[in-house]
Amino acid sequence: MIETPSERLARQIALAIPALLLAGAYIGQYGFGLYPCEMCLWQRWPHFAAVGLALVGSFAAPRTLWVGLAALAILASGGIGAFHAGVEYGWWEGITACANAVEQGGDPLDAIMNAPIVRCDMAPWDLFGISLAGWNFLISTLAGVAVLVLLARRSRA
Repeated sequence: MIETPSERLARQIALAIPALLLAGAYIGQYGFGLYPCEMCLWQRWPHFAAVGLALVGSFAAPRTLWVGLAALAILASGGIGAFHAGVEYGWWEGITACANAVEQGGDPLDAIMNAPIVRCDMAPWDLFGISLAGWNFLISTLAGVAVLVLLARRSRA
Protein backbone atom coordinates (compact mmCIF):
# COMPACT_ATOMS: atom_id res chain seq x y z
CA MET A 1 0.00 0.00 0.00
CA ILE A 2 1.28 3.46 -0.92
CA GLU A 3 1.95 5.85 1.93
CA THR A 4 -0.18 9.00 1.79
CA PRO A 5 1.32 12.43 2.54
CA SER A 6 -0.51 12.57 5.88
CA GLU A 7 0.82 9.11 6.83
CA ARG A 8 4.35 10.15 5.89
CA LEU A 9 4.07 13.33 7.96
CA ALA A 10 2.63 11.37 10.91
CA ARG A 11 5.53 8.91 10.75
CA GLN A 12 8.07 11.72 10.50
CA ILE A 13 6.60 13.49 13.52
CA ALA A 14 6.43 10.22 15.48
CA LEU A 15 10.12 9.67 14.79
CA ALA A 16 11.49 13.21 15.00
CA ILE A 17 9.80 14.63 18.10
CA PRO A 18 10.78 11.89 20.58
CA ALA A 19 14.27 11.70 19.07
CA LEU A 20 14.71 15.46 19.47
CA LEU A 21 13.32 15.43 23.01
CA LEU A 22 15.70 12.61 23.96
CA ALA A 23 18.61 14.46 22.35
CA GLY A 24 17.69 17.58 24.31
CA ALA A 25 17.49 15.59 27.54
CA TYR A 26 20.93 14.06 27.02
CA ILE A 27 22.48 17.37 25.95
CA GLY A 28 21.04 18.97 29.09
CA GLN A 29 22.34 16.13 31.21
CA TYR A 30 25.85 15.74 29.82
CA GLY A 31 26.41 19.20 28.36
CA PHE A 32 24.88 21.41 31.02
CA GLY A 33 24.82 19.27 34.16
CA LEU A 34 21.01 19.02 34.37
CA TYR A 35 21.00 15.60 35.99
CA PRO A 36 17.68 13.75 35.75
CA CYS A 37 15.61 12.69 38.71
CA GLU A 38 13.77 9.38 38.74
CA MET A 39 10.63 10.81 37.10
CA CYS A 40 12.74 12.49 34.42
CA LEU A 41 14.09 9.06 33.52
CA TRP A 42 10.55 7.64 33.43
CA GLN A 43 9.67 10.18 30.73
CA ARG A 44 12.49 8.95 28.49
CA TRP A 45 11.35 5.32 28.22
CA PRO A 46 8.18 5.96 26.19
CA HIS A 47 10.19 8.20 23.85
CA PHE A 48 12.63 5.37 23.21
CA ALA A 49 9.66 3.10 22.49
CA ALA A 50 8.14 5.71 20.16
CA VAL A 51 11.35 6.01 18.15
CA GLY A 52 11.54 2.23 17.81
CA LEU A 53 7.87 1.90 16.83
CA ALA A 54 8.14 4.72 14.29
CA LEU A 55 11.21 3.06 12.79
CA VAL A 56 9.35 -0.24 12.52
CA GLY A 57 6.51 1.71 10.88
CA SER A 58 8.97 2.87 8.24
CA PHE A 59 9.54 -0.68 7.04
CA ALA A 60 6.82 -3.03 8.27
CA ALA A 61 3.13 -3.28 7.55
CA PRO A 62 0.70 -2.17 8.79
CA ARG A 63 2.45 1.19 8.98
CA THR A 64 -0.48 3.00 10.53
CA LEU A 65 -0.54 0.54 13.43
CA TRP A 66 3.13 1.05 14.27
CA VAL A 67 2.93 4.82 13.93
CA GLY A 68 -0.28 4.87 15.98
CA LEU A 69 1.45 2.90 18.73
CA ALA A 70 4.34 5.39 18.57
CA ALA A 71 1.82 8.21 19.05
CA LEU A 72 0.42 6.47 22.13
CA ALA A 73 3.95 6.10 23.53
CA ILE A 74 4.57 9.82 22.93
CA LEU A 75 1.32 10.61 24.75
CA ALA A 76 2.39 8.34 27.62
CA SER A 77 5.59 10.35 28.04
CA GLY A 78 3.51 13.52 27.97
CA GLY A 79 1.29 12.11 30.71
CA ILE A 80 4.29 11.29 32.87
CA GLY A 81 5.59 14.81 32.17
CA ALA A 82 2.27 16.30 33.29
CA PHE A 83 2.40 14.33 36.53
CA HIS A 84 6.03 15.31 37.11
CA ALA A 85 5.32 18.99 36.40
CA GLY A 86 2.50 18.86 38.94
CA VAL A 87 4.92 17.50 41.51
CA GLU A 88 7.43 20.24 40.69
CA TYR A 89 4.79 22.97 40.98
CA GLY A 90 3.53 21.52 44.27
CA TRP A 91 0.06 20.67 42.93
CA TRP A 92 0.35 17.12 44.34
CA GLU A 93 2.93 14.85 45.94
CA GLY A 94 5.15 12.53 43.97
CA ILE A 95 5.03 8.79 44.40
CA THR A 96 8.78 8.25 44.85
CA ALA A 97 11.51 9.45 47.09
CA CYS A 98 14.32 11.26 45.34
CA ALA A 99 16.52 8.59 43.85
CA ASN A 100 19.80 8.68 42.05
CA ALA A 101 21.65 6.19 39.90
CA VAL A 102 25.24 5.61 40.98
CA GLU A 103 27.82 4.98 38.28
CA GLN A 104 29.46 1.57 38.35
CA GLY A 105 33.20 1.02 38.64
CA GLY A 106 35.79 2.50 40.94
CA ASP A 107 35.22 3.07 44.64
CA PRO A 108 31.49 2.56 45.41
CA LEU A 109 31.56 4.81 48.48
CA ASP A 110 33.24 7.58 46.50
CA ALA A 111 30.65 7.21 43.74
CA ILE A 112 27.80 7.49 46.25
CA MET A 113 29.32 10.46 48.03
CA ASN A 114 29.99 12.36 44.79
CA ALA A 115 26.70 11.54 43.04
CA PRO A 116 24.56 14.64 42.46
CA ILE A 117 21.37 14.78 44.51
CA VAL A 118 18.41 15.39 42.24
CA ARG A 119 14.99 16.05 43.74
CA CYS A 120 11.87 15.18 41.80
CA ASP A 121 9.92 18.05 43.32
CA MET A 122 12.27 20.85 42.25
CA ALA A 123 12.64 21.98 38.64
CA PRO A 124 16.35 22.43 37.85
CA TRP A 125 15.55 24.70 34.88
CA ASP A 126 12.59 26.46 33.35
CA LEU A 127 11.72 28.61 30.35
CA PHE A 128 8.89 31.12 30.68
CA GLY A 129 8.02 29.53 34.03
CA ILE A 130 7.57 26.07 32.48
CA SER A 131 9.86 23.27 33.69
CA LEU A 132 11.45 20.66 31.47
CA ALA A 133 8.74 18.20 32.53
CA GLY A 134 6.12 20.79 31.61
CA TRP A 135 7.69 21.31 28.19
CA ASN A 136 7.78 17.56 27.68
CA PHE A 137 4.07 17.44 28.50
CA LEU A 138 3.22 20.23 26.07
CA ILE A 139 5.39 19.07 23.17
CA SER A 140 4.63 15.37 23.57
CA THR A 141 0.89 15.90 23.88
CA LEU A 142 0.77 18.15 20.82
CA ALA A 143 2.93 15.74 18.81
CA GLY A 144 0.99 12.63 19.85
CA VAL A 145 -2.36 14.24 19.06
CA ALA A 146 -1.02 15.55 15.73
CA VAL A 147 0.13 12.07 14.72
CA LEU A 148 -3.24 10.55 15.61
CA VAL A 149 -5.12 13.29 13.73
CA LEU A 150 -2.94 12.78 10.66
CA LEU A 151 -3.53 9.03 10.78
CA ALA A 152 -7.28 9.56 11.19
CA ARG A 153 -7.25 11.89 8.19
CA ARG A 154 -5.70 9.09 6.15
CA SER A 155 -8.39 6.59 7.19
CA ARG A 156 -11.19 8.96 6.07
CA ALA A 157 -9.62 9.57 2.66
